Amino acid sequence: MGHRDIISACGLTASEIEGGTLTVRTPVDGTEIARLKTRNTADIQAMIAKGVKAFESWRQVPAPRRGELVRLLGEELRAEKKNLGRLVTLEAGKILQEGLGEVQEMIDICDFAVGLSRQLYGLTIASERLGHAMRETWHPMGVCGVITAFNFPVAPWAWNAALALVCGDPVIWKPSEKTPLSALATARIFERALAKFGDAPTGLLQVVIGGRETGQVLVESRDVPIVSATGSTAMGRAVGPKVAERFGRAILELGGNNGMIVAPSADLELALRAIVFSAVGTAGQRCTSLRRLILHESVYDTLLKRLIPVYERLAIGDPLSDGVLVGPLIDAAAFAGMNKALEQAKKDGGIVHGGGRALADKYPQAHYAKPAIVEMPSQTEIVRHETFAPILYVMKYREFAEAVALHNAVPQGLASCIFSTDVRETEAFLSATGSDCGIANVNIGPSGAEIGGAFGGEKETGGGRESGSDAWKGYMRRQTNTVNYSRALPLAQGIKFEI
Repeated sequence: MGHRDIISACGLTASEIEGGTLTVRTPVDGTEIARLKTRNTADIQAMIAKGVKAFESWRQVPAPRRGELVRLLGEELRAEKKNLGRLVTLEAGKILQEGLGEVQEMIDICDFAVGLSRQLYGLTIASERLGHAMRETWHPMGVCGVITAFNFPVAPWAWNAALALVCGDPVIWKPSEKTPLSALATARIFERALAKFGDAPTGLLQVVIGGRETGQVLVESRDVPIVSATGSTAMGRAVGPKVAERFGRAILELGGNNGMIVAPSADLELALRAIVFSAVGTAGQRCTSLRRLILHESVYDTLLKRLIPVYERLAIGDPLSDGVLVGPLIDAAAFAGMNKALEQAKKDGGIVHGGGRALADKYPQAHYAKPAIVEMPSQTEIVRHETFAPILYVMKYREFAEAVALHNAVPQGLASCIFSTDVRETEAFLSATGSDCGIANVNIGPSGAEIGGAFGGEKETGGGRESGSDAWKGYMRRQTNTVNYSRALPLAQGIKFEI
């Protein structure tokens, strides 16, 4: 299929993708695929007002009925999985299997949220006062702004939107200006779910196209009590304080510098497969990509001798083609960032295997890169920095405590893992003195999380949680209620106040 065929298969017409000022290029070959119209501040303020109006009625709809809308969305996504998956690949450059997998994540979170719509449980709390009952309830909070990044153009939106909608909150979505078409296509799918639902208020989902200044309007608006933002740590530093300044709620999903410890007892065949997918999947452009490999000195040479040849024969190419494992970097800036990091690693004493541009003759306007392995003498500043590219830094350790300390000595705290068959090591890694990340795995890589668990990390990763577990609480306000069903008025703590 040609680029236009992929776009039109998702229901986007020529009039919608032409005539604007925002140029969208596919990383597959670097060509222009759309020029979209952007929104100005007045437009966005009107959208926020529309969302506030929608909230007034949507919050009164019973939660199981709200769940029905999300169920219908999941059904529409199932029907459009192939088309939307191709568009994700075209826009983001990830291989088709990953594009389809991202849409599957959307379907999975819809399923989760439908069940959740009947499980927004509060608590019954024992009161210290005779004839009193206490309980905790949860209520819709308001318009939820969702700002997403290019590397996962649709799944993080769904993690937020599916939960927000069943919790009673309308959503305003500001996608990355690098991948806006996937958002527009998703909105079209949502419209079909709305039509089948029948009686939802207008303004439950709105997509706002634009650059950084567009997101700033959402971040600064007091009528948007929740802002969920996925992106770099630098972006989080700009968003978090602005939302906090107006006492809003920020759900931040920021950078990751994810590590894997491979212990002496590890199953090296298992570790090898996990390393390759985690490090080169999405061309190293996942927030959960493996960036640091911490090998025990007894397995270092053995594993590297197997890993380097695998890297050398990785299939790099058009991500829409069968058999390709590594697609392009998103743009020239990403490729330049990778080269700069590799040059610095060399200056720091690193030995680089791989790296450099690939397929430049075939795709002169695109930026395909050969994944790189870098043997480092120590964890230098460039290793501590997250470079959004397929660079895997490899370091040695001798004692387990040394490996954990090395692992934790980075500013980010998203995903982590250990490969070991020693239960003492694995349990220590998962303990309070082990990994300091929001995600810690044993004998699987750091990349790729299931929707049943809360997703997010600590430190410069931002502390936000999305997707499963009790992440739904981030989209609601908590209320503690006390009911006096007696004929007396005792005060708490036994206080006496007679008048």
